[in-house]
Amino acid sequence: MNSPLAARLLVVLAAVLWSAGSFMKVFNHPTSLGLHEPELKPVPIAFWRGLFAGLALLPLVRFRYVRFTSLMPGMVACFAVMSGLYLSALGLGPAANAILLQNSAPVWVYLIGVYLLKQKADGRAAVSAVLALGGVGVIVGGNWPWGVSGGEQTAQVVILLMGAGSGLTYAGVVLFLSQLRAHSPAFLMVLNLLGSAAVLGVYLWLTGGFVLPTPLQLSYLALFGVVQLAVPYWLFARGLRTLTAQEAGIITLLEPVLNPVWAYLIAPDTEVPTGWTLAGGAVLLAALSWKYLPNRNRANSTSG
Repeated sequence: MNSPLAARLLVVLAAVLWSAGSFMKVFNHPTSLGLHEPELKPVPIAFWRGLFAGLALLPLVRFRYVRFTSLMPGMVACFAVMSGLYLSALGLGPAANAILLQNSAPVWVYLIGVYLLKQKADGRAAVSAVLALGGVGVIVGGNWPWGVSGGEQTAQVVILLMGAGSGLTYAGVVLFLSQLRAHSPAFLMVLNLLGSAAVLGVYLWLTGGFVLPTPLQLSYLALFGVVQLAVPYWLFARGLRTLTAQEAGIITLLEPVLNPVWAYLIAPDTEVPTGWTLAGGAVLLAALSWKYLPNRNRANSTSG
């Protein structure tokens, strides 16, 4: 793929599909589907989702292109931790908090890329990253349980830390994918998905948390894994073959804008976005817009 526009459209579509992550709430929120019985915890959901997504992408792998490098174990580890932390934060707390904290990733991608990996700095990406961090701050600060104390407050802090940790490890996945862009996107995604399923499966087995879902739950977990995880990560990896990690990370800010909408449709009694959430979402949109607004100075310098 050589067209930057096509690569951006692939990443936009990936962000839209990722935003459907809120639909995991059907496994712990009463709906007409009846998928909340028996209850599935977030980590088992992450295991099954990753397993089904990896199996769905496996036929796309051309084994003559399979090559292993020393960077791949780190990528798989980041992916496994990201999946577990993100779905835990999403399942245990408000969807908006979880997704917006995970989407602090563009800030980490920019800082790590520029200051540790010595990548070329992008001025607009830097401003967008700062705006994105401000949007996250508005949402977290505005929704912080200031009047809560004791065990409930501790639980809320743990959930916030899970969301923040998922953002940092998500940045790691993006940077690893960027470094491995010469490899087959399908192979990288299968490696991430099945590798993370293996890691989470071992964790569940050792902790006694492994649960076998019902046939109906398994069918929805399979659909969830393919549509919300396998397809968008493949699209994202394809886009990274042309785009920089910084630019791709900024485009995915579309995800936190859409995610609370789906959460509200599933659980309108608990997922009504607050004013702070809406304000933070507006800041995130501003971050995305700033990156792609026409540069007047550049236009003036090339005209005439």
